Amino acid sequence: MAGQIGAAVAVAVALLVGGLLLWKPLRLAWRKPRFENARRSFHWQREHLEARFLQLAQTNAKRTTPRWTDCEFDDDVAYVRNRFTGELSAFVAVNIALENPADYPSQAQVNDSLEGGLLGGASFDMVGNLRAATAVFRFDRNHWETDGRAIFNLSPSETIRFYQHDLEMIGQEVAGRR
Repeated sequence: MAGQIGAAVAVAVALLVGGLLLWKPLRLAWRKPRFENARRSFHWQREHLEARFLQLAQTNAKRTTPRWTDCEFDDDVAYVRNRFTGELSAFVAVNIALENPADYPSQAQVNDSLEGGLLGGASFDMVGNLRAATAVFRFDRNHWETDGRAIFNLSPSETIRFYQHDLEMIGQEVAGRR
């Protein structure tokens, strides 16, 4: 009886070690076709995604921030994966035109009016009404989504570097090289 238990434990340990050794290659083999499908899907859905991005960004705007009047999307796309969750995202550089920012309180005025002086979000002190940002798109259950979130003052490559602990670049498409 003790010999059978020992043999069962040895088999279980061998299966566990074998599974651990095969896990990474199997996961990589599964992720590559998934990424290729996601990449193709992004191109098919891109026009709709950009329109949805603008709609949500304008709908979810805070009353203390300037409204977006226009948004230009770059052709380049950077694809990233969250190191912890495995979620795929696409980052696209955008130039966002805002209503006259002078009509809105400055970040310093908003901070002074808040208890503790803390406010999440970007400063609106700028020259002109154009802001550079990164539009964020997420791949969820075989389709792309957006919540209209832009990361202001960072290009896609700067965003990836800034969040390098959480994100890894898995692909990049530069206009003209697709």
